[in-house]
Amino acid sequence: MKVNPELEIIESLAKTILVAARTAPKGKGIDDIVTFLLDNKDREELANKMEELSDIKCIKFLLRDAKNIRDADAVVLIGLKSSGAAGLDCGACGFETCKGMLEAKKVKKEFTGPHCMIKYLDLGVAVGCAASKAKDLCIDNRIMYSAGAAACYFDMMDADVAMAIPLSVKGKNIFFDRLSTK
Repeated sequence: MKVNPELEIIESLAKTILVAARTAPKGKGIDDIVTFLLDNKDREELANKMEELSDIKCIKFLLRDAKNIRDADAVVLIGLKSSGAAGLDCGACGFETCKGMLEAKKVKKEFTGPHCMIKYLDLGVAVGCAASKAKDLCIDNRIMYSAGAAACYFDMMDADVAMAIPLSVKGKNIFFDRLSTK
């Protein structure tokens, strides 16, 4: 008899969740999404980097989120590595033309930008599809700017912008009633 066998499948289910991100609809059919599945060592490194970023930026909720990363059973990262613009000249990026946005000097903070708004929407759809698939699989999850920001800030992944989704298979959702840290 195996005790808590559901934990044996979390890596496989995390990969299924990343399939949902990969196959999410993309603007103009161009896939600029990158995905990562962290192992235990990577998760600990990410939590440490989140604590470091909390000190650098004086953002205390990163400490709470770092604990969630450590307590998670798996963590996926979904990012955007932009390859250009949609060519719509829509202005949503803040520039009059796509050419103007592409020629603009890139700013690097937690994330690198500007990028085409269609690309940002692609990332949002991919992350939403992944979170939805996690819920379909009865896996507790939370979309975290904080962990994605730390992963990008410290160049733990090759992405311009990213979000993390920690996954948990426990008797109580560890992401639900977290203590608030301002």
